[in-house]
Amino acid sequence: MGRRFGLSAWLAIILIVNILGAAAAKAAPYAAFVMDARTGQIFYSENAETPLHPASLTKMMTLYLAFQAIQQGEISLDTEVRIAADAADEPPSRLGLREGQTIRLRYLLRAAAVKSANDAAMAIGYAIGGSREGFAARMNAMAAAMGMTGTHFMNPNGLDNPQHLSTARDMSILGRHLVYDFPQYYNLFSRRTADAGIAQVSSTNRRFLDSYEGADGIKTGFTNGAGYNLVASAQRGEVRIIATVFGGTSTADRNARVAHLLDIGFSKAPAHAEIVMTDPPVAVVPPAGEPAQVAVAEAPQDLGRVSGLVETSLRPMPRPGSTVVAFAAEVPEKDIEDTLAEALAPPRRRSRPRSS
Repeated sequence: MGRRFGLSAWLAIILIVNILGAAAAKAAPYAAFVMDARTGQIFYSENAETPLHPASLTKMMTLYLAFQAIQQGEISLDTEVRIAADAADEPPSRLGLREGQTIRLRYLLRAAAVKSANDAAMAIGYAIGGSREGFAARMNAMAAAMGMTGTHFMNPNGLDNPQHLSTARDMSILGRHLVYDFPQYYNLFSRRTADAGIAQVSSTNRRFLDSYEGADGIKTGFTNGAGYNLVASAQRGEVRIIATVFGGTSTADRNARVAHLLDIGFSKAPAHAEIVMTDPPVAVVPPAGEPAQVAVAEAPQDLGRVSGLVETSLRPMPRPGSTVVAFAAEVPEKDIEDTLAEALAPPRRRSRPRSS
């Protein structure tokens, strides 16, 4: 009996080792990157130039383009967005949108940023780009304008696609743009909960936000192909560090790795540094089959468009406040008033989103 038990135990151990070995073989590749958000100085880089699946880190670009469209008057926070079938059919994580329903853009932004809702991100893409493909073209043009050289987007939410890829370095650059190009919206990424109109949603990043001193964003991501991803930003005093991890093996593993990377950044960053940023990038969406280009396009007089394919993005207004993406020389910036009084503060209660 004892011998049989011993043999069974060994067989069980061998089976477990084989299972763990197979799981490790299928684990997503790991990548990491740490920078001083103020200057772009790199403190640590591991596999950071390798294109990998970004998962829901993709939504950072979706939200960036939405913030820019709001700033330029292409759409407003209270625009009622009609939900297309393509958006309603997206898999979890979901807000629970239905085809034909209408819902204000502000709620879609909250759901995409806080809950990482795939249906909300797709709905934002349709509202601004007219289609999945139209919005992806705008995403790729902006990625090129930011210097995200290892990135190619295929959709607004980051669901796995063999051609939908980015790098730890590129996502850190994008995170830096979100921090400094749209400070009036950045608080959205630190919210633990949010009113998304049809539901109260909770943050996918709340564990890290609650556990790391100074953490105030930015975005989590997970798919089977990507593993557990996170772009995190934290500020202590005048120092802001951005750290990115691709391919964590669990939420706890990812958070621990990012915390260690941020610690590296804070240990190396100077206490005082001037924020060095170019003006917010401008991207021109090229004809199909041609590479994206950086250009400056004068804004037309009529800013009444609220949906449909955007062929040329409008000239961005300077950021409120300081001069501050990609790793570039400092450019002087004129002082301006903050033209966005609403930001994403909860609006006065209105009727709930209607269905049709």
